[in-house]
Order: sequence, then structure tokens, then C-alpha cells
Amino acid sequence: MPIARRSALMLGLMTCVLTMALPAHARQAEQPLAEPAGAVVLSVGGSLRHPNRDGRAVFDMAMLEKLPQVSFSTQTPWYPGTRKFTGPLLRDVLALAGAQGKVVEARALNDYRVVVPLEDARRYDVIVARLLDDKPMAVRDKGPLFLIYPFYKHAELRNSVYYGRSAWQLTSLELR
Repeated sequence: MPIARRSALMLGLMTCVLTMALPAHARQAEQPLAEPAGAVVLSVGGSLRHPNRDGRAVFDMAMLEKLPQVSFSTQTPWYPGTRKFTGPLLRDVLALAGAQGKVVEARALNDYRVVVPLEDARRYDVIVARLLDDKPMAVRDKGPLFLIYPFYKHAELRNSVYYGRSAWQLTSLELR
């Protein structure tokens, strides 16, 4: 086999292997973001590589459900006892949108705003919870989305700084 052909074959094989080694969310992040079919529940703005509507990345609940789901049970200041939260990782949502920046401002229905360093999304398994105790969250139950930290897993998260960075009734994320 000629050297040039063998080199091309090896390069193709290496590309295939490296692509397969990437996590699913990283492979998804390189593809264009689909348009939502249902009602938009989350809007991401700022510097994005994959906007899907008017320069923003918008998601319906089905799009969030298609991402890998993470569940954890934790105690919070807002609910009695331990509650189970389920949803995609914040870092996966941002990767799908092709988000770029150092911080993200989380905004809620009641206009609550909090700045979250993107390092938090890399360091901790912060999720965009869509289920509480395996059930969709109504607005009156702090839903439909709740940005929540794994308080049970890291003692350093159990304080007012990280409780304040958790945003219920989440509607948008603005990158800066």
C-alpha cells in the first residue's frame, strides 16, 4: 500500500477513534442546535456558537429531556427533608448551545438574577432540574426548571453563596 494512502487511512481511523472517545454531549455540541417543537422553557443568550433562534439558543422541555439526565437527592433550605432532583447538567446545556464566556447570569420568572461562574459548572455537577421527586415541577413548586447544586456531595456548597446561586423558576441564562 502506498505511503500516502496508508497515512490517509491512519488519519481517518484516528479521527474516528477520537470522535468516539468524546463524551456524547461534546459530540452533540458540534452539531447545529435543532429548533424547539414545543413551548420554549429556557433561553440562552450571549456569545454562542450554536444559536437556533434570533441569535439565542432556545430549548423546549423535550430538548432538555434528550440530554443525558443526572439525578441526585439532597437537602435544601427550600424544602423539608431530602428531595430528588433530575435534569441535564448545566455544562451539557451550555455545551449544546456552544456557550462562551466566564460567567452566566441565571434569570428567573420573578426577575431574580444571580451570576454563576462557569467554573461552577465545570467543577460541580450543577443541574438544570426539570423533575422534583420524579415529577415535573409546576411554577408554584419552583418549576418548571430549577438550577441546583449537589449540596449533599460537597460541604463547601452548603452556604448562602451557593444557595443564592441556585435559581428556581429558571427562564434564561445570559453569558458574559
